[in-house]
Amino acid sequence: MKKLARQWRNSEHDNLSLPTHDNEPSRPLDTQEQEEMVRSLERSQAQQSRLWRTVFAALFFCYILFLLYSIFQQVSSPWELRYYAYFMEEIHSWMIISADWMAVLACSFAIIGLLRESMHRRRWMHYSLFAGILVAIFWLYYMFRLSKFRWDVIWLPFGPLSCNLPLCGSSANRVIRRRKKASRVHVCLQSKLEFMFCL
Repeated sequence: MKKLARQWRNSEHDNLSLPTHDNEPSRPLDTQEQEEMVRSLERSQAQQSRLWRTVFAALFFCYILFLLYSIFQQVSSPWELRYYAYFMEEIHSWMIISADWMAVLACSFAIIGLLRESMHRRRWMHYSLFAGILVAIFWLYYMFRLSKFRWDVIWLPFGPLSCNLPLCGSSANRVIRRRKKASRVHVCLQSKLEFMFCL
């Protein structure tokens, strides 16, 4: 019985080991194969980047639609929405509408920055950041003036700001870092250095 248990444990560990090819000698990739591998990785990275930028742009577009609905409600029947009714004593209706338009502008700049395939992408993201900061300052000022701080409207100042900071900013930085890394690999391949020493 012990012999069977040992054999079973040994066979279990054999299945977990990586396969080896003793028949084939391992050889390094030549320059052409390395360049082709780098090109395929760049294509894959560009495709994934485009997909995620489109997903984030679609989310921001949905947020813009929500803001437009809020603007319409505030124009047609002021103070009916609960998250605006908290500010009835503090702010005029036209100020809320203006802040929402500024938030729409911030999200629109973020969408343009995400979907543009040009060098000006970062500029649009900065425009979105500045517009989001203005909206955040406006809403935080009036939120702190309320008699009781309302946590259920914390999205008002940070919604437009989130279009840039955690999502777009980090994904844009990741894309930039990947492109720099890919260009370093290209430089290494151009100067005939070993692929492993470049990274």
